[in-house]
Parts: sequence; structure tokens; C-alpha cells
Amino acid sequence: MSQTASSAASVTELAEALIACPSVTPATGMVFDCLEQQLAPLGFEVTRFVAGEAPDGPVENLFAVRRGPEGSRHFAFAGHLDVVPPGEGWTTAPFLPERRGDLLHGRGAVDMKGSIAAMVAAVREIPAEAGSVSFVITGDEEGPAVYGTRALIDLMRERGEVPDLCLVGEPTSVHRLGDMMKIGRRGSVNIFLDVDGVQGHVAYPHLADNPVTKLVAMLGELDALSLDEGTDWFQPSNLEITDITVGNPAHNVIPAKASARISIRFNDLHTGAELGARVTAIAEKHGGKARPVISGESFLTAPGRFSTLLAEAIRAETGVDPELSTSGGTSDARFLKDLCPVIEFGLCNATMHKRDEAVAMDDLDALARIYRRVVEAALADSAAT
Repeated sequence: MSQTASSAASVTELAEALIACPSVTPATGMVFDCLEQQLAPLGFEVTRFVAGEAPDGPVENLFAVRRGPEGSRHFAFAGHLDVVPPGEGWTTAPFLPERRGDLLHGRGAVDMKGSIAAMVAAVREIPAEAGSVSFVITGDEEGPAVYGTRALIDLMRERGEVPDLCLVGEPTSVHRLGDMMKIGRRGSVNIFLDVDGVQGHVAYPHLADNPVTKLVAMLGELDALSLDEGTDWFQPSNLEITDITVGNPAHNVIPAKASARISIRFNDLHTGAELGARVTAIAEKHGGKARPVISGESFLTAPGRFSTLLAEAIRAETGVDPELSTSGGTSDARFLKDLCPVIEFGLCNATMHKRDEAVAMDDLDALARIYRRVVEAALADSAAT
């Protein structure tokens, strides 16, 4: 896309250009070229870099900033260019964007190339004198997310480019554009459980030590835990058993080892470390071991001026009063919350990660207008936090 075409393209055309770049996680190369070509003509200084090594890297990232007058406020957009694998059974090629009726189809249309296109269109209408605007874009949100947004945060801190506010373009709307924004997210910890036993013949159990029996007792106690009853802004934390593995091919052998995995999604009454320690104590009580892996802590951007500005922008363009929610899974907002106040808002999520993913083109236009309104208001309002 040429510079002239980029500056004149509709939101749908900007989204089509991004969708046409295959970018299954970890995204690299072409799709970043495309976004850079969209941002450079608008006066953004674009930095691209690769971080990390195998197995969770390398990962390509992009930070673009258009600096306003010295001392002006700084508003950041954040998102990801990588997409989940499209799978089989699409009506048309997933990376060949197609307009059908009022919908634009293609992998990433909703999650979240459409939102990024709306961000680009929004900043075209905002003069540089209004303040600083940046894009914090990773190629690995759908994957391990080890060398993506966290590496971008490190870069921003090193350069002194820390924003005052950050809006993540995840698809948060449910039934219609604008009906939900995310002001927080639950934390996530996966815990790997192992029990060692002594292999032996099932007819001679006194000569063996069955690890499955211990694992079942351990999982029974864990499943019976009631972690909390929720809070004003969060639903109750939940613990789910997600895998049990023995791998015993013989019907007459007591196995030597049994393993399982649990996942806990937790609210702000807990930390990942505290829950990991609690599960570890139960595992050890039953003769097992636990290895917690914390994906992210819970966070809440308490309702205030930032959420009010966003709600006012949504209401002005859609007539909808958005619900302030902390539901759903995790996103890179779990990292960005350590940088500045962060809220998530984007397109309707009904088709994300599905075959024939699609976005209403009218929603793309409306989202760009909402984004423009909230950036203008946030840059002009020193109380917006």
C-alpha cells in the first residue's frame, strides 16, 4: 500500500490490507511491513525489533510514536498482529479478505486486525499538536506471549515513552458494538502435578506403589476447594482439571507415574504465587509435586475518568451504555497494567477464533470514530486516569 493510498484508505481497506498478510502466531515480516506503511505517512516514528530465542521466540514487535508538544499527554493503542491458525472448512481463503453483504471476512477481521485498522484511521483525524500517540503492537499475543508486549514495555521504559493511558483493541463487545468494555481481567495460573510410584504387577500390589490412587485423592481435594465468592467487580475464582495423564499401555501393570494439570482463573483476592503455594501443599500432602506457571496476575482499572471518557465516546457514536466488565480470559493488558491505566475495548467477539471470522464494516467505521473521540478527550483532559 502506497503512502498516498494509506492516508486515503477507508477503515475497511486498511483492515483488508492487514488481513491479506498471513500472520499465524508468531507473526513476522509482511504484516508488520503493512502496518508500518500505514503509520509512517501519518508522521509516526516506527521501531521494529525481534526479541527472544526458542522455544518462545524469536518474536517481532513494533512500537510507533508520534510525539506531541513537550509536556503534552501520551495516549497509547495496544494490540497484536498475530492470529490463531485458521483451520479447515472456510467458505473462502482465510487470508484473502472478502466482502459479503455488509461483512468483511478473513482471519483476524475481529481479533484483531480490524481494531488496529480502526486505530490507524482514528489517528489520521487527530493533529500532532493534540499530544503524543503511540502504537504498541506485538506478533505474539496468541502464543506464549513471553517476548511480545513485555519486551515492548521494556523498550518504552528505556526510552522514557511511558503513556498516560492505554487502550487495548481486544474484541470486547458481545451482542452489538459498544455493549461491553473490560476494565480488568482475572489472573491465570496453570499448575502441573506429578506423582511418582513404584511399578509392579497388579496381582502383587504390596510390591508396588500406585501413583494413580494418590493423584485421584489429590485431584478430589483440589476440585472441592472453594476459592472465594467473587467481589464487586470479579466473578468467583475457579479451578479446573484440564488434563490427566498416565500413559500406561498394559492392563496388568501398576504404573510408575501419574500426572495431571489444573488451571486456575483468579480474581484480585489472590495472587498466582499464593495459589501456587496452596496447591503445592495439597500435592505434597498426597505424595506429589506441583509446578505452578503463572500466566498473569489479576488487575482492575477502577472506574474513573478514563472509563467515563470511553463510555461517553461509545454512547455518542452508538447510543449504547457499555457494561464495565472483568469477564473472559486473559490478554496482554495483564502486562500493560504495570505501565499505566489500561482498558480494553473493541469489536463484537462472536466470530473470533472461528471459521469464516467476519466483522460488520459499519462497525469498523464506528469503532474508528469512537477511538478518535476517546483519544481527543484523553489528550485534552489531564484528569483522565
